[in-house]
Amino acid sequence: MQKDIKILMIDDDEEDFMIVRDVVGNIEHDNYEIEHAPSFEEGVKAIKKGKHDIYLVDYHLGAETGLDLIQKVINDGCKIPLILLTGQNNIEIDMKAMKAGASDYLVKDKITSQTLESSIRYSIAHAKHLKEIKELNSELEKRVEDRTLMLRETVYELEKSRKEISEALAKEKELNDLKSRFVTMASHEFRTPLSTILSSASLIEKYDTPDTEDKRLKHIDRIKSSVNHLTAILSDLLSLAKLEEGVLQNNPVAFDIVAFSEGLIQDMLGLTKEGQTIRYKHEGANKLVTLDIKFLKQILTNLLANAIKFSNEGTQIDLATKTEDTELTITIQDRGVGIDEKDQKHLFERFFRAQNVENIPGTGLGLSIISKYLELMKGSITFTSKLNEGTTFITKFPLK
Repeated sequence: MQKDIKILMIDDDEEDFMIVRDVVGNIEHDNYEIEHAPSFEEGVKAIKKGKHDIYLVDYHLGAETGLDLIQKVINDGCKIPLILLTGQNNIEIDMKAMKAGASDYLVKDKITSQTLESSIRYSIAHAKHLKEIKELNSELEKRVEDRTLMLRETVYELEKSRKEISEALAKEKELNDLKSRFVTMASHEFRTPLSTILSSASLIEKYDTPDTEDKRLKHIDRIKSSVNHLTAILSDLLSLAKLEEGVLQNNPVAFDIVAFSEGLIQDMLGLTKEGQTIRYKHEGANKLVTLDIKFLKQILTNLLANAIKFSNEGTQIDLATKTEDTELTITIQDRGVGIDEKDQKHLFERFFRAQNVENIPGTGLGLSIISKYLELMKGSITFTSKLNEGTTFITKFPLK
């Protein structure tokens, strides 16, 4: 059994309501129930309750109009169809009613049971279709939103994959560059001392008489020097491997920085060139520091060895230490060949060698190793350099 269609008529003229009620009673199809709201305010209250299937709204409602009511309740969210009733067939009012949101427009004195039923059925069907369309639109929007989200996720994954591939290619390129640098370094740094050892060993065999003792000792010294050079290269490679593997641990101990620095200088004097000197000074009342002494020795030995290697005979190298409450600063300054500005940004890269020192023996690993030790010690390093004027390295270490 089909349910009754409930109608609310909003009209301040009770006689008009009774006329329309009689018209509703003559409708043969379905069951209709009609109720009356005698004013604008009562009509708004009843509409808010949402107990009716359709609203008949009179154009004249005291100080306000039916158009005002239609606009208000639609703005408040009313989805039930509204039909505007008026006493005159006015196309302008008809257009305003449609613009305000009315489902239909009827002239009171021309209302019949057939026209009213037709208008009600049309308005209800129209409202139902609008609701279905909105639901379909909402569903479509949800699907579009879901597809858009899926597309964004796909794009994100593609971008992530692209980035990973780019990073992998960059790492592969870096690895290939490192291999190339290593081969270049090894072919040069290993071949030269090995050739020296081979030639000196061959010559020693010839110098087997007392009058050639000096020549034999000279070649023995050359062999020792070449072996030491090869040992230093292997030591750098071993240190780098241990640092890369993460097997080295920072183990701070307390020691006297001044005594340590003076002892280090004595050890380095054997590497200095003719006339080279290393001058040392300390600033700060506190001489006791707590650091990994082995790491610090590796760092300063590398820096001082470079200062000696890349400086000319008869030059001075300065080593300075400065202790403050929470920091140790160590400065090493030479007056050597310096570093070209275009090479400075690559200085801490593995196997990198500046163009102006390619003829000087070296692996290009020293500063890379230093940076790794500093990382373990939570220290830092900076430098300034001018070509043919020298280089200054400043390392800082936290003491607490």
